[in-house]
Amino acid sequence: MNLFIDSRMDEEKRRQELYRGSVLVYSPSPSALKLCEFAREMVEAAFHPYDPRKVHEHMAVERCVEILADLKPKFIHHEKSKELIQGMLAERGCDPEKTYFDVPRLRTAFPSDYLASGIAFAFHPHRDTWYSAPGSQINWWMPVYDICPENSMAFHPRYWDEAVPNSSNTYNYYAWNRASRQSAAQHVKTDTREQPRPQVPLSPDPQVRVVAQVGGVMLFSAAQLHSTVPNTCGLTRFSIDFRTVHLDDVWSKAGAPNIDSASTGTTMRDYIRASDYAHLPEEAIAPYCDESEAEFVASPTGAPVGK
Repeated sequence: MNLFIDSRMDEEKRRQELYRGSVLVYSPSPSALKLCEFAREMVEAAFHPYDPRKVHEHMAVERCVEILADLKPKFIHHEKSKELIQGMLAERGCDPEKTYFDVPRLRTAFPSDYLASGIAFAFHPHRDTWYSAPGSQINWWMPVYDICPENSMAFHPRYWDEAVPNSSNTYNYYAWNRASRQSAAQHVKTDTREQPRPQVPLSPDPQVRVVAQVGGVMLFSAAQLHSTVPNTCGLTRFSIDFRTVHLDDVWSKAGAPNIDSASTGTTMRDYIRASDYAHLPEEAIAPYCDESEAEFVASPTGAPVGK
């Protein structure tokens, strides 16, 4: 796995490098810092008077889940969050007419003996392609507060071109949206939702943990095997991630190779154009659809919903 720091390669070459398994890290940009600041304002207001990174020392886990269930959707769907992502994409040389992004997620990684399921799910080793993402998806990830290796995330480069037996054949993105996503806050002690998982023991090493600055962003392919690091540092990690696709790559079905995903459905209707928030054209989405599409109808925004 090649690791590029503050690379000056153009956006097209960057996408090709990511599709080959590289990870790119960039220093904080103005819009990224503003997005982190905005997230901190919301987080600190929600958990006042406690330090959000230490709420596990002061608050019952059930109350924490209640706060997160209100906080996370507010951040995800806030107009300012989307506007600042527009700025981040522009600062990284993305064409706003051809770059499509999904809404940003605010993630939390608590000390694992406090909360590691449901709305604060600690992800096992996985590829996003197991979750119905296209091979052209690029993940953008950055910390909201300072992090350390003990509460970061890990890449497992050995498996970039090595298939991992997994249960992605049980995962349908439309079904997940209809039932499992909305129930996240109900899973406090354990998480019984069916998610794609490795079906054999994996060797976590060698692994790469990137400790970026606040607002420093990591870019990696949806096909990159990665996981949440067990949080042993005593401080909760808050991070932001979102995903992009490029229209040219959507049309041509370019991207990282699919070596082991059998999930159904597609996330393609989640993406909105950076210039005006328009959804991908239906004719561009059609090649990514499968027979599971017949079980769903389109909402006014084009997103699939259950019948």
